[in-house]
Amino acid sequence: MLTKPLPHLNLHQITNSGQCFRMKETSPNHFSIIAKDRYLELSQTGNSVCFDCTEEEFETFWKNYFDLDQDYGKYIQAINTNDKYLTAAAAHGSGIRILRQDVWEMLISFLISQQNNIVRIRRCIENISREYGEKKITKTGEEYYAFPAPETLAFAEEEALLKCNLGYRAKYVKGTAKSVLSGEIQLEKLGEMSYKKAKEELLKLYGVGEKVADCICLFGLHKMEAFPIDTHIRQALDAHYKRGFPNRRYKGMQGIMQQYIFYYELTQHT
Repeated sequence: MLTKPLPHLNLHQITNSGQCFRMKETSPNHFSIIAKDRYLELSQTGNSVCFDCTEEEFETFWKNYFDLDQDYGKYIQAINTNDKYLTAAAAHGSGIRILRQDVWEMLISFLISQQNNIVRIRRCIENISREYGEKKITKTGEEYYAFPAPETLAFAEEEALLKCNLGYRAKYVKGTAKSVLSGEIQLEKLGEMSYKKAKEELLKLYGVGEKVADCICLFGLHKMEAFPIDTHIRQALDAHYKRGFPNRRYKGMQGIMQQYIFYYELTQHT
């Protein structure tokens, strides 16, 4: 059990920011997360976060996962003080960080996310993990399921995927898994590419459009130039940035600004 003082990290905000779907608030200020085949329980009081893991596991995996080496205060300070909307959005979601998630998991997660809401996306991912992922046991004896591997989903029957509530997305998941398995796309090489090139490669995949490609670039490849545009972001741009978002000003941090805006739009009225 480790306790770390961590400014600009709010587990509740991250859980509800739409970037990860296997993190949940199990009780007030207590959380669990499954990443690839790992399981972690956390709790938070103010800026103090308690990680139920060893120092070694924190240092070798979770520290990087939560992007803790980055000072997110500098991103907030970079916001134009005349931009009252973005200033308010960043203040509202100041504990959001861009998690360093597995690109394969993000590829499938955001294929599933199309025309879907967060609650249903979570359920779909839990369903395919339960059906196709490896069963694991926590140190307290509870079972959980690792995210399914490409070879498992590539050979899954489409009808069985439909039973996991994937709907029309089932064919995208199966087709993309086959592309990864065949080497048509090499996920491990995407991280070495520029944002533009990585996005071009992702757009070649069955079912991957502009928004999904940008989500994978941001949340799976940690390419901060990516700025996914969904209906929430489109509404915000139409209302507050009629000439377009000032990408030049926020070069290299557009994705962080996108998350502040997305979370603000998603939660300010609830």
